Amino acid sequence: MGGRQLKVVFMGTPDFARASLQKLLDEGHNISGVFTQPDRAKNRGMKITHSPVKELSMRYGLRFFQPEKMRDGTALEMLRSCKPDLIAVVAYGRILPAELLDLPPLGCVNLHASLLPELRGAAPIQWAIARGYTETGVTTMLMAPELDSGDILLYNKTLISEQDNAATLHDRLRDMGSVTLNDTLKKLQKGTISPIPQEHSKATYAPIIRRSDGKIDFTRPMQEINRFILGMCPWPGAFTENLKIHRAEPTGGVSEQPPGTVIQNTCVVCGDGRVLRLLEVQGPGGKRMPAEDYARGKSIQIIDER
Repeated sequence: MGGRQLKVVFMGTPDFARASLQKLLDEGHNISGVFTQPDRAKNRGMKITHSPVKELSMRYGLRFFQPEKMRDGTALEMLRSCKPDLIAVVAYGRILPAELLDLPPLGCVNLHASLLPELRGAAPIQWAIARGYTETGVTTMLMAPELDSGDILLYNKTLISEQDNAATLHDRLRDMGSVTLNDTLKKLQKGTISPIPQEHSKATYAPIIRRSDGKIDFTRPMQEINRFILGMCPWPGAFTENLKIHRAEPTGGVSEQPPGTVIQNTCVVCGDGRVLRLLEVQGPGGKRMPAEDYARGKSIQIIDER
């Protein structure tokens, strides 16, 4: 592309993507168009809301597009009107058909919240914690038809602490990812980056998380349950038949009681006989509160005894 500034089309929807778009704007990249998901009705009032990426696009006066479908030719014509040199994709939430991937001369660059080929898929942040990973990161790659399988461009790593939940890790990877994407585009502009094929035999997967996936299985070992609670926080939240559990901590205690038995008011026996202390809980229709306060007003039950 010589010394000419690249024309970039950005595709993204949530706050994770908004940070990357903001970084590209701050660094002076030429954003010729933005694609984000259509406005949706949310929450109890079903109020129509804009995505974080759309709100940022409107603030900067960027051209933005919200196609309902990606395969009927409409999105392709929108994209052609932007004449992009490349497309930067961050948590767009849509699968791009081949004709969109093939349009820009420099291809499509995707930012993914894991160290590929580990944790391909929709929920790498949550599953990294729930599965006990001690390290994760972000990767930029050239998009390919198969999910998260494209050649790697850049990556950055971060450790996962015992206190991290999905929210804290999300924010760290969001900010790290914005820097990594910006560095990737700069290196592509200069021609100083060499794509590296992924080791597909080492791929693992992080499937989409649904609300029902937050249910805790107390027959599992204590450490696994604690990581699961952290991984499901804040959404969908880890829960039992009677309670949502926001925070817990391992203890050194053991018990011969069956898994799911509550002892000492706020401690629960796990599948390996070790004891997990509940710190913050929320009853049906109630507010989030310290487990000790909840236990004073209503005894904590994990197993539905009705």
